[in-house]
Amino acid sequence: MVKLSRRGFLMGCSAAIAALAGSRITNLAFAAPQASGTGSEVMIVVFLRGGWDALNVVPVIGGPDRGLYEAARPAIKIPASGAGAALNLNGQFGLHPSMASLYEMYQQKKLAIVHAAGLTSDTRSHFDAQQFIELGTPGAKSSSTGWITRHLQSSPFSVNSAVFPALSTGGGQAMSLAGYSGAVAMNNPGDFNLDGWSNYVANQRTALRTFYAGSGFLDAAARETLDTIDLIESTAPGDYTPANGAQYPNSSFSDNLQSIAQLIKMNLGLHVATIDLGGWDTHERQGNSPTANDQLGGYLGQSLLKPMSDALKAFIQDLDGSCPNWAQRTTVVVMSEFGRRVAQNENDGTDHGHGSVMLVLGGGIKGGSVYGTWPGLATDQLYDRADLRITTDYRQVLAEILQNNLGNPNVGTVFPGFTPSAPLGFTTNAAASPPPPFPGNLTRRLFVPTMSKNNGC
Repeated sequence: MVKLSRRGFLMGCSAAIAALAGSRITNLAFAAPQASGTGSEVMIVVFLRGGWDALNVVPVIGGPDRGLYEAARPAIKIPASGAGAALNLNGQFGLHPSMASLYEMYQQKKLAIVHAAGLTSDTRSHFDAQQFIELGTPGAKSSSTGWITRHLQSSPFSVNSAVFPALSTGGGQAMSLAGYSGAVAMNNPGDFNLDGWSNYVANQRTALRTFYAGSGFLDAAARETLDTIDLIESTAPGDYTPANGAQYPNSSFSDNLQSIAQLIKMNLGLHVATIDLGGWDTHERQGNSPTANDQLGGYLGQSLLKPMSDALKAFIQDLDGSCPNWAQRTTVVVMSEFGRRVAQNENDGTDHGHGSVMLVLGGGIKGGSVYGTWPGLATDQLYDRADLRITTDYRQVLAEILQNNLGNPNVGTVFPGFTPSAPLGFTTNAAASPPPPFPGNLTRRLFVPTMSKNNGC
């Protein structure tokens, strides 16, 4: 028998439904509403499109490389002291001064930094690098599935039976979810509904359910779609108030994070979400002209780093105040396709480079440290004698999150041909595991009532 997914139903039949009932169903896909995922951990992947300047995001502030850094970036360097100085992480590295929100999380041990990390393939093309990273197959573009798709397919948990297993914000499906039919592309859960005159929506629902009341696969897919719409609407998604005093800044990126927090708290089985944030191709005027050293008000800091940092802090704070505490079950990883050249260019900007920096946030990590091996900034230590050398493959970072926080040991399936090295050690969660098998000869699960303190939930 042919099996039709909700995505297939919506894409193939939305026009017919609109003609029948005067309504429009958004292009979304869900799994069966009556099911729920076994694993409760959530991963948020933030992809910074354009290649961010890792050496000014996490600049060297001490040691022998400080002088090399200052010589290579006379007009755009981040000061080690005084006005606009980097926020001291460990004496060797600092954080860009506009990232005070994430610095606070670093001090609270909720932010880990992996320096000199990234895609080891030799490319400075945005499109090639992004494709290699999202497919999870560096140097090859032939894969029909993305790395997140392979994670979802190989997870020991029943993530594919969740109501809402995967989400891409921004209106389009991320390449990392290529080949996965259960993903949802959506910006705001409040927009997921039957679109029509409010006076006739109830009649539209009745008409649709009557029309698709048969026993065929198309009827079943339609009913599951309508059931999911009912389920989302029953949670009153338009009445969301962030918890714990979290205040999201006014930006589309922040709005997307707030929507993800809302969906996590709905407990519909969201397992992975992706967010894109563009604008990081800073070829010119990175600093705040004419005082380029004061980057707090410059393009890189004020327009990019500060709003991103404030939004990420609000997101974790929002989840930290939820019940259950979803911040303990959520891991956010921030990455870009590559870093920038060590030396500034003639336009007070930076050109495409190699080594980058990755951020990992959440409750299940050992934050408050900079991880990875620092390669140095001397000319003979640089990649191609011009770029920060990569000492940590980006897949190593993702593999540790998958294994330890999401409980998926199948790294070889997620990243074909990749063998993880010794763990960096930034995760704290023990690897999740599926429920134990039934004891003895029992063939049915026994349910025994229990009583526990709900801690105010």
